[in-house]
Order: sequence, then C-alpha cells, then structure tokens
Amino acid sequence: MSDPPASAPVSAERTFTAFTKDQGANYAKNRGGYSPNLYKIIIDHHTSTGGQLTTLLDIGCGPGTVARALAPQFTHALGLDPSEGMINNARSLGGASSTSEPIRYEISTSEDLGSNLSPPVEDGSVDLITAATAAHWFDMDRFWPAAARVLKPGGSVAIWTAGEACMHPSMPNAAAIQAALNEINEKEIKPFTLPGNVLAQYLYVDLALPWALAQPVAEFDEGTFLRKEWASGEGFLEMSGITADLDMFERILGTMSPIQRWRDANPEKVGTEEDILRRQRRVIERLLHEAGVEKGKEWVKGSIKGVLLMVKKKA
Repeated sequence: MSDPPASAPVSAERTFTAFTKDQGANYAKNRGGYSPNLYKIIIDHHTSTGGQLTTLLDIGCGPGTVARALAPQFTHALGLDPSEGMINNARSLGGASSTSEPIRYEISTSEDLGSNLSPPVEDGSVDLITAATAAHWFDMDRFWPAAARVLKPGGSVAIWTAGEACMHPSMPNAAAIQAALNEINEKEIKPFTLPGNVLAQYLYVDLALPWALAQPVAEFDEGTFLRKEWASGEGFLEMSGITADLDMFERILGTMSPIQRWRDANPEKVGTEEDILRRQRRVIERLLHEAGVEKGKEWVKGSIKGVLLMVKKKA
C-alpha cells in the first residue's frame, strides 16, 4: 500500500443512513462479523486497565452485530445508529445482556451519543464505547467530547476497522486477478470513494484522536493508548481465511458503501451484466479458467488487514 493521501475533511455518511429496512436486512445477512479474538483483546484491555462491565454503548451499530457479540459480558447494552433501516433490523435480530435484559437499539448519531433519546444516555454511565468500521464517518471534534461526557472514569473507547481487501496469494492466478480488480477499482469505483472510506483503507492513521484535536479533550489518557494492527490473513474478521463461491463474493462486496453509491448512480445496470460486481465476477472467472479452474467451481479467498484503537478516560 502506498502512503496515505493528505488528510481531508471526512464526508458525512449518507449511504447507510438512508438504508431501508430491506437494505438493512441484506447488510445484516451478508456483511459478516469480527473474530472472537478481537473481542477478547478489547475486553481484556478494558478490564485490565480498570474498566467495568456494567454498560456497553455500541455506536454506528448497524444491524447490531457487535452489540449482540459483546452484550453477554455486560449488565446493560445499547446500540445507536442514525439509520432507521439499520435500527429496525437490529431490533428484529435482538440480543441480550448477561442478565437477559434485551439490548436497547435507538436512532442517534455519534455526535449526540443518545442525548436526543428519552430516556437519554446519562452522563458518566457508560463503561465501554465501541465503534466497528464506523468512526471514519464521525465528526471526531464532536464525538470525543460526547464520549468523555457519557463515559465513567476509567471507561474505554474501542474503535476498529478493516482496511483494504485483496486476493489471497494462494488463489490460482492471484496476482493477475488482483491487478485486474485494481484497474476496475481505479477507473470505476474510486469516483464513489469518499474521504471516510480512505481513512478506513489506510487503517485510521489519520483518524483524529482526542489529544490531537484543535481543542484537545483532556479527559482522555494518551499514556494508555493502544493501537494494534492485523496483517493480511491474520484473522481480523470472522470470515478470515475462508473460501467463497462467486455468489457469496458478490453479496459481500455489495455491502460496501462505494459499491452501493455506484449502484445508486447506475440503477438501470444493477443485476445485469453491466453491474460493477458482475463485471468484476466475470474478470475473476476468466482468469481462474486460464489457471485451470473448471467452470462452475470458481472460488475466491480474500485477505484483509485490520486495526484496533483503544482510548481510556482518566480515572
């Protein structure tokens, strides 16, 4: 990967926010979750540095994937997302805390952090804030003060994201497939890639942290900051290392926001041979066939990097 571009203002997220219930359901079905090892690292770091396990607040929760995974370790759990379609799906999928209390899912932004709700998220009430593949859409100048407000002393913020995906080198003709996909991405998908997507692709190296803001948020402890990266193939995602048929390939990539924006701009091509995903699929098929893979037996194996950032509120 080349050096990240100069920092640019993060665009407000409009694609997922506008999702209908059906789009949210498709996202929930095909996006996948994160490795149990990632969750263990988060909880271990949080508790080993004095964090408690009473209240979890998951921001940008989407259909509730992370909230459902972590809620059993907390007494109370709340998931927030600005998208009504996502929240409707999260509510239908449910989930419960360690005391069998249902997870509460509400519409709210990363900047409000539940101050708009009834009852609101109380100041100093949250032990752990999580944000999975979402913080690149936050207004960090507003998020960090809000996080400091709702966190208990000694509470933690865990922010993580997956980076760029690529073809695993064990695939037949992997280099040629990757080069062909890169060309398509550069010509056709890049125009639909926003600064937030770029922040994620480069593993949050330019994500604004509380002590680096124009007005630093003094409640956070830079000395306990944790940054952990996963190299390609190290198991950051729940689906890391698995092979997928090309139907699954299309469904997974269809949950990515640049792809969704391409489709929104080209509705007449969606589901046809001119669909951006179908064209990528045909390139993969052709190059697999050239490598000796039989028709009808095509498969892909992805490799992806990831990063976790953890920030503590001073006790």
